[in-house]
Amino acid sequence: MITIAHFKRLTIYIMSLLYIIIGVKHFTDPSFFLKIMPPFLPLKKELVLISGFFEIALGVLLIFKNTRFYSSWGIILLLIAVFPANIYLYLSEIPQEALGVSKNQALTRLPFQIPLLIIAYWHSLESSSKWFSIFCCILFIPTIIYFGSI
Repeated sequence: MITIAHFKRLTIYIMSLLYIIIGVKHFTDPSFFLKIMPPFLPLKKELVLISGFFEIALGVLLIFKNTRFYSSWGIILLLIAVFPANIYLYLSEIPQEALGVSKNQALTRLPFQIPLLIIAYWHSLESSSKWFSIFCCILFIPTIIYFGSI
């Protein structure tokens, strides 16, 4: 029987793997990320590489119970830090055309940052209420399906 604790552990491993994969993509295909960098940011390539490094490091640290709290909060801060790129993707036709996404697709992406933040917070907690855990389990499923589809 799968318990909430088992499912939470599974979500931790899945999110860890996804952060590592996306972090590696920052190094193997930095042009993808450079296309959504807001024009006001300096040192764009360096920021892409730095954010990729942190995604990999935080993804690895998420695996281990003794570093999970710090990793989760690092992920929360990273998600907030990269959010301007998602806003720029929505507001500007330049990255939309470069990535082949519509304005509506870019808009759909914006609210999915909220479940990622909530899930990262959940992962930072050693224990949480049953209802919050159930909420996060339910939230995880469409979030992972959405990000797996892009």
